[in-house]
Amino acid sequence: MTHAAPSRHAALVYNPIKVDAARLREQVVHLSRRAGWDPPRFFETSVDDPGQGRVREALEGGAASVLVAGGDGTVRAVAEAIAGTDVPLTIVPSGTGNLLARNLRLPLDDPERVIAAAFDGDRQPIDIGIAQISRPDGTRTEAAFVVMAGMGLDAAMIANTRPTLKKAVGWVAYVDGAARSLPKARPFRLMYQLDDERIHTTRVYSILFAICGALPAGIALIPDASIIDGAMDVVLIKPRGWWGWLAVWRRVWWDNSVLRRFKAGRLVLEHRRDQSVRYLQGVATEAGATPPQAVQLDGDAFGEAVRMHCRVVEGGLLVSLPPGHPVSRL
Repeated sequence: MTHAAPSRHAALVYNPIKVDAARLREQVVHLSRRAGWDPPRFFETSVDDPGQGRVREALEGGAASVLVAGGDGTVRAVAEAIAGTDVPLTIVPSGTGNLLARNLRLPLDDPERVIAAAFDGDRQPIDIGIAQISRPDGTRTEAAFVVMAGMGLDAAMIANTRPTLKKAVGWVAYVDGAARSLPKARPFRLMYQLDDERIHTTRVYSILFAICGALPAGIALIPDASIIDGAMDVVLIKPRGWWGWLAVWRRVWWDNSVLRRFKAGRLVLEHRRDQSVRYLQGVATEAGATPPQAVQLDGDAFGEAVRMHCRVVEGGLLVSLPPGHPVSRL
């Protein structure tokens, strides 16, 4: 006597503004049928629900696998809602930055291969960050992030990027945000605390809390960051004057993204002393700013804060990867 395999279905949560919805749904239906799964269910995000509520609906409906397609903000919202469950999340590259997809080293130009992983791919736990944000009025909010959170100039640049330009030219629009923000930028007093519980103070333009560190255009903001090591990388951006900003750019682009690829380049970097960008690491970090500073999570503006407490949840998010996808470099 044979027994029928238990039925399973996948759920696709997508931002209709960021994707070709008809084509995407057709691909998911086709690959679901090919895998022998029940018909998938579809959930559109909206301004009122960027993804968290739709994921809860999908999970309550018994979804065995969830796919997300949209911008980095949609991925962040969906990851926040599904974290801590045993349901795997498949990230379908789409939108502007594809930050999590890049850091997972997913093929950005082969959506079918990525979608198929929702049904027969490898399951890999990755880290996720939790940020508690203290507002100037004394209120607190908590939200997850999967790539990096920031306080200071980086968040101001994001807030000053015009949405229409971002839609037209993609991540390059952040150059416009930088041009709008840099002339008014001033360093601020930062007090921060890592795992050693010692309180440090300095003046910075930005502090970043990162789960992983790859950006578009091959830029390695944090070349040693790993999405599976249970650690949070902290970056202090503290240039001195306009020449200091050239040092920041040299460190982030030339040093991290070019020189580190070669043995001779790594030897050069071992002898370089440059404090314009400082790297730290821990499991949790608390930072207080005076005056209040703009905040961003995974490229979305999150208002202003006087304090942020960020911690990493090791293996807190289960993702689907194409079969045999290399994970040693994650």
